[in-house]
Amino acid sequence: MTVAVAQFGVSNPAAAQSGSARPTSVLSTNPARDTTFASLKQVDAGVLNVGYAEAGPVDGPAVLLLHGWPYDIHSYVDVAPLLASAGYRVIVPYLRGYGTTRFLSSDTLRNGQPSALAVDIVALMDALKIEKATLAGYDWGARTANIIAALWPERCKAMVSVSGYLIGSQEAGSMPLPPQAELQWWYQFYFATDRGRAGYDKYRHDFSRLIWQLASPKWAFDDATFDRSAAAFDNPDHVSIVIHNYRWRLGLAQGEPKYDALEKRLAEFPVITVPTITLEGDANGAPHPEPAAYAKKFSGPYEHRNVTGGIGHNLPQEAPQAFAQAVVDVAEI
Repeated sequence: MTVAVAQFGVSNPAAAQSGSARPTSVLSTNPARDTTFASLKQVDAGVLNVGYAEAGPVDGPAVLLLHGWPYDIHSYVDVAPLLASAGYRVIVPYLRGYGTTRFLSSDTLRNGQPSALAVDIVALMDALKIEKATLAGYDWGARTANIIAALWPERCKAMVSVSGYLIGSQEAGSMPLPPQAELQWWYQFYFATDRGRAGYDKYRHDFSRLIWQLASPKWAFDDATFDRSAAAFDNPDHVSIVIHNYRWRLGLAQGEPKYDALEKRLAEFPVITVPTITLEGDANGAPHPEPAAYAKKFSGPYEHRNVTGGIGHNLPQEAPQAFAQAVVDVAEI
């Protein structure tokens, strides 16, 4: 028990339980708050040297927890001890452009297109010799999990996805939305300009804090919680990755030809067959589809859960027990 949690290097972890057998429910006590990762690991994977935190027994069922923008691995600082104590091997990587993750070559395009991020995670699984894992995420992380589940279902045992089905395409991104919906994407249009790139570079911490407040209007996070994650945005490639991601969505930036075949398949909006639980917070202030709009995109065992209590966009950090419980339950639905 102690070893499983100590491997993760989390201060004030929740009480753990030995063995790799998963209980039917996650610990009922409230998880510890204001925890931090004591140490990180690094591994070469694909075009990256990936920074990641790891928890739990190395022979436990693997779970990859994927963060979004503008957040980082600390979205899972309370989820991870719960899953580790339940016997899972938990991997929490920094996506490209965040934290200690770095490109191996200065010549590699700082590409933020969705398929590139998904390939990164498959490469990480290969590097860590993880054949199959449960994938769980929100925002960019949920989209990445969706793509892997759709294109490489043999690598995805099950999936937990906040805001459901998030696979898109440049063609879909070119379609105009009603004005109120366009207003929610104001930052995407800002990023399309040179002024926006310069503004995000200069004010990335203030900008990100504003996004946190808008996306989770009822989340009373403190300065220490934000600053802990904001350090990840000082990555030298962060601005380039973020700007390219949003410009690519609008067709204003080219991707790399090696991902063309993957993007063509994604543009067909493939159905996801792996067991899936989708989650939505009752106070998500970020753009997100209604559950009824995507339910038919999951043809395997499927369940949707609404998480109440003023829960916003960063659901795993705002409601860690609900998120961890979904990870435990998804293989059983």
